[in-house]
Amino acid sequence: MPFGLDSGELLRAQRDDARFRHPNPVRRVQAVVDLQRRGFGEAARDLLSLAGDSVVLVTGMACEEVAAEVARHHAIPLAAMHFFPIQPNRTVPVVPTDWARYLPAELNRLGWRALAKARAWALAPEIAAFRRAATPGGDADSGRSYTAIQAYDPALFPGLEDELREPLFTGFPVPADESPAIGAELSEWLCAGPAPIYAGFGSMPVTDPVAIESMVREVGRRLGRRVLLVGSMFRPRIGDGLAVVDQVDHPSVLPLCAVAVHHGGAGTTAAALRAGVPSVICAVQADQPYWGRQIEALGLGATAPFAGLTANRLERLLIRATEPEVVAWAAAFGAGFRDDGVRRAADVIESITRDESITEDSGVREVPTMIGGVR
Repeated sequence: MPFGLDSGELLRAQRDDARFRHPNPVRRVQAVVDLQRRGFGEAARDLLSLAGDSVVLVTGMACEEVAAEVARHHAIPLAAMHFFPIQPNRTVPVVPTDWARYLPAELNRLGWRALAKARAWALAPEIAAFRRAATPGGDADSGRSYTAIQAYDPALFPGLEDELREPLFTGFPVPADESPAIGAELSEWLCAGPAPIYAGFGSMPVTDPVAIESMVREVGRRLGRRVLLVGSMFRPRIGDGLAVVDQVDHPSVLPLCAVAVHHGGAGTTAAALRAGVPSVICAVQADQPYWGRQIEALGLGATAPFAGLTANRLERLLIRATEPEVVAWAAAFGAGFRDDGVRRAADVIESITRDESITEDSGVREVPTMIGGVR
């Protein structure tokens, strides 16, 4: 069912807005604020009409404030799926850089809190406008409850599970084991030689697909490896050293690959971890740089920004990610991967619908006005 602005439009907006690359930091901040506000009103209006008969509202991170306002208006519980640690904490570096691991732990917590408050400030005009339109002349119910579901593996962030207040860790919501069969032509190609390099960048906008294809093909040639390139922006074909397809089923295909080059979205990162293969994360935006740094810090792969990626740099990243100790550790992590995240998250959500009067002691709080439950 249509809801808000098309997510692809928002991705393209960040790619095409020159202010994101402006040397003046004020211009960059203005671009971020404008992007945060873009589409809020449309999404809130759409969701308001859809959620009226609901007993619980489930949201992801990107639309949490929209969902919080609608849940508040309808006086229904809100469950937020967090696919990355965004609640203030001392464990995860607030800046996804090499030097950030040397920051004092308390500075990380303060930094995450400041980011949440900055986002709340950016969205405050949109929230106020929605409340005026949705509840003319008065204020809606303050909401029933708020539950933050940590939909990732806490083992990827040592110490976080002990630190977060009221943690509800369910693991990644990966799909069930019933994966579709690989197409006959691709299956034959995969079985015809050594495990290839997987390269795919999900829904991220690729400005020059021809250049990216040329780069990964050249790196594969240098390393003596075949390449499986995935994406609707590339011209599909299957040859000896290169197979190009528009999409694949990750649970079926990634275990047959030697390493996965991807953008670092939570879903693809989880798929590579589950498959037991190292990742080379070429991050574009959002939580992707954080996943890249964490995967590299844990010895499960390597990372670099997608912007400015060259054949030489990609070659170095792949060499690091396919070192024997990295390959062995990725395989070991995959062997212990929990794949019941969907069921566990569903259990949490069902428990909310059974008892809307859950107290604060059980890990549920009033619907927040800021992402991550920060006031």
